[in-house]
Amino acid sequence: MTIIPTLDKINLATLGTPFEGDLWMVGGCVRDELLGLAHSNDFDLVTRGSSAELAHLLFDRGVSSIPPVTYERFGTAMVRVDDINIEIVTARKESYDGESRKPTVQAATYLEDAERRDFTINTLMRNVHTGDLADPLGKGLDDLKAKVLRTPLDPDATFRDDPLRMLRAVRFRWRFDLLPDINLYESIKRTGQRLSIISAERIRDEFVKILQHPSAPKAMQDLMDLGLLELFAPEFLPMVDCEQGKYHHLDVWKHTLLVLENCGAGDVILSLAALLHDVGKPPTRTVDQAGDTRFFTHEAVGAEMTREMLRRMRFPQRDIDQVAALVKNHMRLGSSPQFTPSAARRVLRDLGDQTEQLLQLVEADTLALRPGVVVMQLASIREQLANVAQATPKQTLQSPLSGAEIMQITGLSPGVEIGRLKAILTEKVLDGELLPEDKVGAAEILRGL
Repeated sequence: MTIIPTLDKINLATLGTPFEGDLWMVGGCVRDELLGLAHSNDFDLVTRGSSAELAHLLFDRGVSSIPPVTYERFGTAMVRVDDINIEIVTARKESYDGESRKPTVQAATYLEDAERRDFTINTLMRNVHTGDLADPLGKGLDDLKAKVLRTPLDPDATFRDDPLRMLRAVRFRWRFDLLPDINLYESIKRTGQRLSIISAERIRDEFVKILQHPSAPKAMQDLMDLGLLELFAPEFLPMVDCEQGKYHHLDVWKHTLLVLENCGAGDVILSLAALLHDVGKPPTRTVDQAGDTRFFTHEAVGAEMTREMLRRMRFPQRDIDQVAALVKNHMRLGSSPQFTPSAARRVLRDLGDQTEQLLQLVEADTLALRPGVVVMQLASIREQLANVAQATPKQTLQSPLSGAEIMQITGLSPGVEIGRLKAILTEKVLDGELLPEDKVGAAEILRGL
């Protein structure tokens, strides 16, 4: 057993108290240790004693840096040790009514506590004081060794209690390379509609966790096959079997999953953009008289669909803006036969710090085209952007004159005309016809208009 300083402090603080020997790590921290994975500072503790009393004890003894946050109805408490939030749970059993995620809670044995958890691999317990490993169900350790994903009770009951567990099932399956129990996925198909009682925020958070792992493309296919995506992101469904024409060998959905794979994991904004970059293709698909498939303005339509979907899932506005910007601009680098310095300046002005993300998205997209298809020379585009960025930093890609300076030169009053003139000067800068610091040249241009 690895000694974890944070938990060792809790161990020492509870020696000689009723919690000694009756305090256990449970869930992910035990599972990951047994799998040989690094611990993630995600610690859950369970005891048959009072979670509130333990939380107060840890605060009184200076172990927790915050006063206890207790939820007596649910028998849970939160403390903070070494800047890590730790949830303490009184062993409990739960019952739910048909339409609520708020359970009725009763004190229980460790076996009953294990039965109300999501999967058998998350029921294993490690004693904080002795280091002993416990398997209350008698099958958690075997399932972990056999790499089987199974619910403690009948999966229909487990998923009815907390439907978010259906998304977690997909995430755990692929994150830990597990084999779903024979009844697990069939149960999800039967009970999937119950996901509608889960808040958008909880679904969003689980969805983001899925995207943060390299297995995201496989997990996304599972979400599609199980009928879960249609419940919170129906925009993806029309992408299936939407054919794309001569540059592509895959339909829009399979192409999208390949782009997601090509982007790699770790950047959620980029992953979301990969998933959504072609979401506007199904509603804009046309076939011309020559039989060629077209998707005119799909990037603009897709950007608006992206905003709508991410708003519905309660993503922060900053994230929405960034993802939508990548979707809207993902066709931009190959829109002209030659990527000129003026085009580079406009990209740097509009994308700024997201320019590298755009390049990664475009590269992932082009690698997912039909083998042998070359639509742009990304190496030369990167070089052009780097040269222009060095010569003209983003903050200089604007009019040399402010609105006040334009009014002083022209004698005009504040209004839309000032904005129009400033935009003309900005365009001159972007086209390389006016240096960003050339106020004299800018004034001459204004006088000549």
